[in-house]
Amino acid sequence: MKNFLMGATALGLLSACVSQPAISANQAAKAGEAGPAKDSQAKEPTIADAAAFIDKAEADFKDMNEYASHAFWVQANFITHDTNWLAARAGAEATELGVKYANGTKRFKDLPLTGDLARKMKLIKLGLTLPAPSTPGAAKELSDITTWLDSAYSSAKIDLDGKKVALDDLEVMMGTERDPRRLKEIWEKWRLASAPDMKEKYARMVEIANAGARELGFRDVGELWLSGYDMPPEEMKKTVEHLWTQVEPLYDQLHCYVRAKLNAHYGDAVQPATGPIRADLLGNMWAQSWGNIYEYVKPEGASIDYDLTDLLKQAHYTPIKMVKTGEGFYTSLGLPPLPKTFWERSLITKPRDRTVVCHASAWDIDGADDVRIKMCTKVNAEDFQTIHHELGHNYYQRAYKIQPVLYQAGANDGFHEAIGDFIALSITPRYLQQIGLLDESQIPDASKDVGLLMERALDKVAFLPFGLLMDKWRWEVFSGAVKPDDYNKAWWDLRRKYQGIVPPDVRPANAFDPGAKYHIPGNTPYLRYFLSFILQFQFQKAACEQAGWTGPLHRCSIYGNKEVGARFYKMLQMGASKPWPDALEAFTGTREIDGSAIVEYFAPLMAYLKEQNKGRTCGW
Repeated sequence: MKNFLMGATALGLLSACVSQPAISANQAAKAGEAGPAKDSQAKEPTIADAAAFIDKAEADFKDMNEYASHAFWVQANFITHDTNWLAARAGAEATELGVKYANGTKRFKDLPLTGDLARKMKLIKLGLTLPAPSTPGAAKELSDITTWLDSAYSSAKIDLDGKKVALDDLEVMMGTERDPRRLKEIWEKWRLASAPDMKEKYARMVEIANAGARELGFRDVGELWLSGYDMPPEEMKKTVEHLWTQVEPLYDQLHCYVRAKLNAHYGDAVQPATGPIRADLLGNMWAQSWGNIYEYVKPEGASIDYDLTDLLKQAHYTPIKMVKTGEGFYTSLGLPPLPKTFWERSLITKPRDRTVVCHASAWDIDGADDVRIKMCTKVNAEDFQTIHHELGHNYYQRAYKIQPVLYQAGANDGFHEAIGDFIALSITPRYLQQIGLLDESQIPDASKDVGLLMERALDKVAFLPFGLLMDKWRWEVFSGAVKPDDYNKAWWDLRRKYQGIVPPDVRPANAFDPGAKYHIPGNTPYLRYFLSFILQFQFQKAACEQAGWTGPLHRCSIYGNKEVGARFYKMLQMGASKPWPDALEAFTGTREIDGSAIVEYFAPLMAYLKEQNKGRTCGW
């Protein structure tokens, strides 16, 4: 992901970071109206002026990133009125600085800029996730709203059996509870607790940010987001739709199979045999991954014979040991170990004495070596996977620290999310044996592969339509095609169309169910996750070919392969210095994002699903 200013109001799964002496909102707003280098605006700008502008911007961004990152780190780890105030102030100042320089790029629009100057000018313009207009006070109002939205979500709890229960515990319950009445209660109460008053504030946020986007020359925020992929926005939309058509048949077969299994378990009254699936039955608060219901859908005779959570507990793993193990994968590829400060400054377990943002995230505080993770880690298979993912962000951040500030980012935001998940694809039975969690005799033979693939598909394949529709909803909201009164209806229309799921009951007219997912109130663009779920398999295929692997793609692990690691690290070091097709080509040899690798990976499962679904009415 980009540095903090490149997403100052959207501190999501990853914070990169930025320091500047505090400046007042009015001072910054005035600076934004005037633009940098006011004294020189009377004359026609030169290439030298543009270069000086970029140098000043990068110096200011570096300072602001570090300052704002520290402020948001404290707020995420000590949620109080005062830390919310500090984070809002830092967010406003960072936003204002970003707007100041984004508006400043207009002065150079007619210059024949090429190379780094042209690319950096573009990155500045595209940098803000939610740009505030230069109107005095707008940036502060926008920051106040986004801070409130983030805090309201992160501090929400529900009443359950006379106790206040927070989201991290509710997520566990959604994965383990099997009583449909209880699941419905938790599902509905979370949406009531986390997003009851968000819609009005969210609509106001959209209004302000769209005004900011228009000042930068975009129709709306959605077009701004889509312009960050080194191609025209409409072409990017077509690329995304093409990728979906490649993977949709696989999802449709998985949906059909899972629905039949849920129907067999719950009966027609709870889950009918045809039509969409009830959202609260899929083992996840948002029905974005279905791995927690593996016990209901596991292939007969092909189920894996071990449970990774049990293996971790039997081996007396602690949260720290899990993170150490994740680091060990990256160092086995020849990448450097994490710095000492990572272990001193990260939050790895949930504190007992305060409220924190438990959503797992990776942080780059200074654009150099102060990288951290923040997790309320539990010893289980899901968090073992998550650790490998989050450390991918940290290793990407450390690799591209050699780049100028504006290039300290992923080749595109999908790359940043794909890195760690690509590594986690190597969490195969062979890898578990290599690190001592399985004995040689426990490694499943090929007859178990369908079970292994089913378990992974419940996370990877099930996620694809959710990863796509999150931003499709926001593109329609930002464009004005969906009005505030229709926010919830449009949300469920998309979820039914792409995922084939419905809520457990009729939703209240004033519900704002999108706000019950962190990335909506947290304003983190989500297309990156859809792209990452395509890219990670493309990376896997390329890496396994480089390693000389000739077996099935799903059995390949690159653990310990330093030759692959060297080529991989070269791509990471590129950061955002080149268009993403250049980075993709550097590692995979191709310049096109392609869904064929994920289709190949799950080919044995697809054959199994088609056989099992014979005679069933698939679709919804």
